[in-house]
Amino acid sequence: MKGKYNQFRAMLAITKGSLRAIFRSPSAVIFSIAFPLVFILVFGFIGNGGRVSVNVAFDQSSDTTNPIYPAIRRIAGINLVTKTGEALREDLEKGRITAIIKIEKSGLANPPYKISLTSSEAVNPQNIQVLQSILNAVIAGINQKSYTDAPTIAMINNTVTKVPGRIYRTIDFILPGQLGFSLLSSGVFGVAFLFFNLRQQLVLKRFYATPIRRSYIVLGEALSRVLFQMLTSVIVIGVGHYIFHFTLVHGFQTFMEIMVLSFVALILFMGFGFIVSSVAKTESTIPPFANLITLPQFLLAGTFFSIEAFPSWLQPICKILPLTHFNNAMRNISFEGASLASCWKELGILGIWTVVVYTVAFKTFKWE
Repeated sequence: MKGKYNQFRAMLAITKGSLRAIFRSPSAVIFSIAFPLVFILVFGFIGNGGRVSVNVAFDQSSDTTNPIYPAIRRIAGINLVTKTGEALREDLEKGRITAIIKIEKSGLANPPYKISLTSSEAVNPQNIQVLQSILNAVIAGINQKSYTDAPTIAMINNTVTKVPGRIYRTIDFILPGQLGFSLLSSGVFGVAFLFFNLRQQLVLKRFYATPIRRSYIVLGEALSRVLFQMLTSVIVIGVGHYIFHFTLVHGFQTFMEIMVLSFVALILFMGFGFIVSSVAKTESTIPPFANLITLPQFLLAGTFFSIEAFPSWLQPICKILPLTHFNNAMRNISFEGASLASCWKELGILGIWTVVVYTVAFKTFKWE
């Protein structure tokens, strides 16, 4: 008597065969592993530490009636942060702002004002030097115009007060974006080409001659993609951490939370791939459809640079994109030590996208 057909074993057989095919595909290896690693290597070697922008805030007790204050506010090279209290201190500790500027009366006739800076160990020392140079230039300009008889309007305290902070390297910003790049590319392009070719080559039709159910066919192929991409994530994070000191605040716990987040994002991105494989009429039309989904996210979702660099009218569009929320959640988890639970907003938006995308995918997916 023949035993009952084992759907699960059949699914694992499909997964095994598909996984072998992925590893034998040069394009899959290049897009999923090689490209992100190249970007990580480039930015890792040239980054040499913290961020480039000079973000500053004024101490709440600063004197704002002097000519130095409005002169600093007008400088294009300085981004003024308006946060106060604990939120401001948190940004300072994490290197999000270069320094807090305090302008106060010196109590002397000459110079009438003194300027002091409070920074963090997380800030690149070069940024502090740039800020000090800007402040010296501001003082020199005011002296030239209005204080020609006095030596100087203000004196800068060259001893910068520093609060403890974690060093924020370029790799801490770049690696999450590159991992998101890899997940999105694999999920959209990989799944789209895979299922389109399975239909075109009548592989799915041959599967129909077997007792395996359709759902197990999809699960088997999808599982192979998930396993491959999770391995890719391990490689990308490992290279970033052990070679370029990518921050994992809580070590293995942070790594596991990142892997869970990557899995959630990959499931979502694969949904886009199912849609593309269904709407594409020929193999040559897959790249245009896929690029409509991936390119805007590569450019606008904070993959290579912060979305704060974009005009204010464009930022709401950036904040809609699912890759933006993956990047934000991963940076919060890896560098700031946030938990998955505390990233509920980002996970919620990814969940909404998943429901919408798979609703469309189920309605458009074709077996033949």
